Amino acid sequence: MGKQKFYLDKVARMFQIRNRLLRQGLAECLGTLILVMFGCGAVAQVVLSAGSHGMFLTVNFAFGFAATLGILVSGQVSGGHLNPTVTFAQCLLGREPWIKFPVYFLFQTLGAFLGSGVIFGLYYDALWNFGKNDLIVVGVNATAGIFATYPSDHLTIVNGFFDQLIGTAALIVCILAIVDPYNNPIPRGLEAFTVGFVVLVIGLSMGFNSGYAVNPARDFGPRLFTALAGWGREVFTAKSYWFFVPIFAPFLGTVVGVLVYQLMVGFHVEGEARDKMETTEDERIKLSNVGTKDAA
Repeated sequence: MGKQKFYLDKVARMFQIRNRLLRQGLAECLGTLILVMFGCGAVAQVVLSAGSHGMFLTVNFAFGFAATLGILVSGQVSGGHLNPTVTFAQCLLGREPWIKFPVYFLFQTLGAFLGSGVIFGLYYDALWNFGKNDLIVVGVNATAGIFATYPSDHLTIVNGFFDQLIGTAALIVCILAIVDPYNNPIPRGLEAFTVGFVVLVIGLSMGFNSGYAVNPARDFGPRLFTALAGWGREVFTAKSYWFFVPIFAPFLGTVVGVLVYQLMVGFHVEGEARDKMETTEDERIKLSNVGTKDAA
């Protein structure tokens, strides 16, 4: 037993990564992989079974719980962002260094890419069977929508841009409230469950138009995978080059979400906390001065 532990410790030291940012990136990769694997896996069951193994509700629950699990897995190391818009928001507020944004974005996209690869392998036979020995992007028996988001037939590019902007802004407002230490902070350990609940609510209320990507990495990673796996370049050109929308609109939605939260809540609760600290400090100084005079 002692010898086995010795060798295990040796292996652990061999594979231990010293660079903190790289460790955080790997954690984000794994967390996002879990998000996409469980979320897109639920979509695959609904589509490939023609609705016999799930429905719109189960997909939303899957993404909500997947977000919770992804954060639980990666949160202790990287903060469990799983979404470049969350990293972007934290950088805008000065809570994270800007170097993290491109690194997290890269690893989150890689995690989403790998997560979609897992689902592709898991449902490989079902995908070919459903598409009649073809991998179809849009139309009858389309399967590309299992992995990346595509707009409903009624949705225009302009409305779709607004859809992603509002969805992401709502996500960011809620996440900022959850992690704000001055605004009824969530008990430690429950943040992941609360964020998962937010994802669930957004899906239940805003998922009809285009599947509520609100996450550039979660959409682009799987889209890139489908392009390489056999669906081809059409995944980028379909629906009037829709793929641009879930990449760029969420970042604008992040700016809106940060401004809305800070202007309506954040600056005020932070100001109250600052005022209390200044008052306490003034009182401490006064008491200290009184004590000095008495001693004299």
